[in-house]
Amino acid sequence: MITVLAVTFAAATVAPWIFRKLQRNAFYVLAAVPAGAFVWLLLQYGQIYPGQNLTGSGAGTSGGFIEETLPWIPNLKLEFAFRMDPLAWVMSLLVLGVGALVLVYCARYFKNKDADLGGFGAQLLAFAGAMFGLVTADDLLMMFIFWELTTVLSYLLIGYARTRLAARRSALQALMVTTAGGLAMLVGLIILGQVAGTYRISAVMAQAATFVTGPAQGAVAAAVVLILIGAITKSALVPFHFWLPGAMAAPTPVSAYLHAAAMVKAGIYIVARMAPGFSESPYWLPLVLGLGLSTMLVGGYRALRQTDIKLILAYGTVSQLGFLTMVVGLGRPDAALAGLALLLAHGLFKASLFLVVGIIDHQSGTRDIRKLSGVYKSSRALAIVAGIAAASMAGIPPLAGFVAKESVFEAFVHYGAGPSGAGAASQPWGLILLVGLVLGSVLTFAYSARFMWGAFATKPGVDPTPFKAVQPSFLAAPAILSFLTIVYGLWPDPVDGWIQPYAALFAGHDAGADTAVASHLALWHGLTPALGLTAVTFAAGVAMFYGRNLVSRAQSRIPDWVDGDRAYQRTIGALDDVAVWVTGRTQRGSLYFYLAVILTVAFAVPLTALIMANKPLPGGLYLIDPNSPLQLIAAAGIVVGALAAVRANKRFLAVLMVSVTGYGIALMFALQGAPDLALTQMLVETIILVAFVLAMRSLPPELRDRTGGKYRVVRVIIGVAFGVTMIFVAIYAMGARIAEPVSLSFPRLAYEGGGGLNVVNVTLVDIRAWDTFGEISVLAVAATGVASLIFVRSRGERLNKAATVPEGTVGRRAAVGGSSREDASLALVRKFAGSLTDPWLVAGRTLAPERRSIIFEVVTRLIFHSLIVFSVYLLLAGHNLPGGGFAGGLTAGLALTIRYLAGGRFELREAAPISAGMLLGTGLATAAAAGFVPLVLGGQVFQSAIIGFWLPLFGDIKFVTSTIFDIGVYLVVVGLALDVLRSLGAEIDEHFEETASGDAGGPGEARATASTAYGKRRP
Repeated sequence: MITVLAVTFAAATVAPWIFRKLQRNAFYVLAAVPAGAFVWLLLQYGQIYPGQNLTGSGAGTSGGFIEETLPWIPNLKLEFAFRMDPLAWVMSLLVLGVGALVLVYCARYFKNKDADLGGFGAQLLAFAGAMFGLVTADDLLMMFIFWELTTVLSYLLIGYARTRLAARRSALQALMVTTAGGLAMLVGLIILGQVAGTYRISAVMAQAATFVTGPAQGAVAAAVVLILIGAITKSALVPFHFWLPGAMAAPTPVSAYLHAAAMVKAGIYIVARMAPGFSESPYWLPLVLGLGLSTMLVGGYRALRQTDIKLILAYGTVSQLGFLTMVVGLGRPDAALAGLALLLAHGLFKASLFLVVGIIDHQSGTRDIRKLSGVYKSSRALAIVAGIAAASMAGIPPLAGFVAKESVFEAFVHYGAGPSGAGAASQPWGLILLVGLVLGSVLTFAYSARFMWGAFATKPGVDPTPFKAVQPSFLAAPAILSFLTIVYGLWPDPVDGWIQPYAALFAGHDAGADTAVASHLALWHGLTPALGLTAVTFAAGVAMFYGRNLVSRAQSRIPDWVDGDRAYQRTIGALDDVAVWVTGRTQRGSLYFYLAVILTVAFAVPLTALIMANKPLPGGLYLIDPNSPLQLIAAAGIVVGALAAVRANKRFLAVLMVSVTGYGIALMFALQGAPDLALTQMLVETIILVAFVLAMRSLPPELRDRTGGKYRVVRVIIGVAFGVTMIFVAIYAMGARIAEPVSLSFPRLAYEGGGGLNVVNVTLVDIRAWDTFGEISVLAVAATGVASLIFVRSRGERLNKAATVPEGTVGRRAAVGGSSREDASLALVRKFAGSLTDPWLVAGRTLAPERRSIIFEVVTRLIFHSLIVFSVYLLLAGHNLPGGGFAGGLTAGLALTIRYLAGGRFELREAAPISAGMLLGTGLATAAAAGFVPLVLGGQVFQSAIIGFWLPLFGDIKFVTSTIFDIGVYLVVVGLALDVLRSLGAEIDEHFEETASGDAGGPGEARATASTAYGKRRP
């Protein structure tokens, strides 16, 4: 199973490339993936059904299973756990078999000129993999992951026609409804997993009976309701049924697969999976039967009002999904058998009908029954294929729909009679449900006939519809599905054998023993009450079809008191209005207001908790560590810096004072024996100070109203309250520990497991590598965010623009008659281009005189290379000595900063000709590879290895593979520093130069032009 998933998603990844080579014929290649998985599925039959052959005959009555497990995150109880049992096997038949046929159909449905076929094919194949993972997952959280994958992929597939407003709206509607249900379902799954003490579905179901009646029955009942909400939204039951007809904006192959055979069956699968254990939960039957019956009637009623044959099928699908939910959720052996039989039959006939609709639309250009006429005469083969599928949907013998529906009627007849035939009085709702089922089946027959009449009949007064000939390859997929519908109806024994092991799970579920034994699928059960109900259904259905005009007039007189789509739109509109109201009162553009809200909440909540706890202060408090009295000096510097920052009226002074507090904290770290933290803090403060100073060049120097305003006292109170509260929170937090800190074992773990003596660095790159990987990911995102605010175009494009002279500049200026200033600029360009040699840091040629500092240039020449070497030393030595990738990257970033300050933006380009984005990406990729490679080699993610070897001159060398991860950290930090320098430094420099040359001309323009020439001269 894991292999099937891996191959499917891998094929989806390379699908766009395949489409570039083969165009629409690439669908055949993609179809081979689920087709191969389907063959593999058939080969597993002997293990799933021991004692039976593929035809369902044999001595075996109980099902087997196949399990595959791959550990993932054991501490979070996450693992790749998959289990193939009879229910999963039957569902996989539908997912893989129909998926392969739909992909084959796509090769003829789409044209080579259609946009983004590669993306569409990849998404459709990935959806097949996600559905297969969903039905085989044996872990609640893993199942939810696949559940949400189907939601996201369905959103993309429904919105395939991105230029159409209806497609985008429908995709968003489906996403929001199913995601909301999925979130409710997630809460239920977590509650259930916590109550059970395990997230393995098979283990939960084995103990389900004890949960329903045990001490945690209230929590279990709530969990079951939440899970059912997820199933209801996914399977489009009332009141969430409206999203499915809207999803018909998707291409027809998507409708055939997602909305007939696969995605909407996910909710039915969840109900079927949980029914053996939780159908006796107090809220189960009211939800499943009530909403199921309502959906069946509403969907059938709405189907008769549609004039689009695709919408007829869509509302018919809604009706059938309600039907299926009722049957599989009834919690009885006969109903379980009938439910899965109907699920398979529905997948066959409904997928076939949707594919037929796609052919009609493709060949005629319309789906409107008021315009379609005479299609039967134009394509009899297509009409026959559709007729077989529609007859099965109506429940006409000898087709699959008839066999399944007969079993459903039998199950509900027995349910209404009660245990051992006690009479309808023992099941007061049994008769109502049975009447509702018959009425829903009448509507099904009527809209099935309406579909055939609307799509193929010759209508009086309507011109024959032009219809292109249908190629056999185009008709093949629906024809195969219709053929299987006939085979299933005439020979239901194999399907009966596939389902019986699942039905046996309901043994003892409040059903008469005679009912449980007698349940089986057959084309003929004799003259039974179910057959009588079928006859009533046919008679009433035929009457409704022939009286369709009367029915239509009656429906037109009945107003839509409740419309799900309108209710959804009003709800979203109300949410938008509330959002606008809240945003207008909270997002006021005032930094003071935002900080006041944040800090007030940050101190009010902890302070309330401290007051309610009413605990004394822990003992052993002291103001100054007696072993380190120098802390008093550092603390005084921090306080002075903070107060000076508050009182400063200049931006630069305020930032400088804030940095003083940071350097004071670095001194505190050093005094407490933490050189690694002190070094990192000092480097961080320095690079932040530089970034602030660079950014402030575009801001006014003075801080107006810095300490004024009518809310000054309020701000002071909030600031003091926040600071004092945090002091006491820290004191209580440090005094609240009752267990031994885990960090006490870090030195031993660092040396024995991480192979290093520097506990801080080994913790970052080994013990808690996941945290560090998340942090460097945030750094990369932050760098991208900063660059996106500054650069108009991409980093590389903007940088190259800054370092090149546009072609033809001289010619254009000469043609229009250049001024004397332009001539002087060009002369400077020629002079510099002819005289530049290879020495670096030629600030006299790239900086304006007022920006130069000879002393700074000399110092830069002396220390730049040393700083780069020192940064590499910190990187390599950090495993055993103070340093590491973060400190080394910051040091290299400071070296680049010094060179930029000394020589300007062109010198920065010279020092680091590589793109910052390239460094960030390479660093992240290196760190990710350091985590992924151990998993491929049979270890755990981010597991490190200690490798010892001997080198001449160096002797014995101990290399720890976590150093590779540290190299990734180094590259990310250097990339961040470079991006900040180019964004806040070089880019702003260029803006200033452009402004100066445009406003003042003369030397300013000449200097800018010369700088540009220098950038072009230097590679």
